[in-house]
Amino acid sequence: MQSDKINEIFEYMTELFGKNPASELNYTHPHELLIAIILSAQCTDKRVNIVTGKLFKKYKTLNDFANANLAELEQDIYSTGFYKNKAKNIKSMAQLVIQNHNGEIPNTLADLEKLPGVGRKTASVFICEYLKQPAIPVDTHVQRVANRLGFSTSKNPRGIERDLAKILDQNNWARYHLQLVLFGRYHCKSQNPQCQTCEIKHHCNYNR
Repeated sequence: MQSDKINEIFEYMTELFGKNPASELNYTHPHELLIAIILSAQCTDKRVNIVTGKLFKKYKTLNDFANANLAELEQDIYSTGFYKNKAKNIKSMAQLVIQNHNGEIPNTLADLEKLPGVGRKTASVFICEYLKQPAIPVDTHVQRVANRLGFSTSKNPRGIERDLAKILDQNNWARYHLQLVLFGRYHCKSQNPQCQTCEIKHHCNYNR
């Protein structure tokens, strides 16, 4: 892919979201971020923030989550959807981090992916956001935008991740990821994308 096309696309996204966009998930401690990411599966960040606003006041430490009453935790996160699996994974994740990592959230993709409820996307988001290390998380927004802009023809997240890694500067992976997420969330939506105001639509397969 031509570098001038890539530069034009991300210059536009930088105009929209800034050079250092921030995650829209609210958190203070690393375990809070990881839990918020787990809760965000099939749920909006806005809803997650509403839930965690109360959740992190009730469960202040990783030990609190490890010792939580499962039925009560399920009700605390009910509105995020898939609450039974999420509650089970959060409690198990907290227990495993305490047992195997001295209560510290691990700092590698390999170790993060061994935790309950933590797949590659969740682990990659944590790596990017908290540890500020290069990774390319591929969620539904990144997948949609990458396909539409011709960054990748793959429908598989790992395939898209590999394609993006080949063409994007590794030093900017975290920034590019967030810009793609925000662009997909607010502009290049699944339904009714804002093509009429998009300044990079000439690069877009969907617009064609």
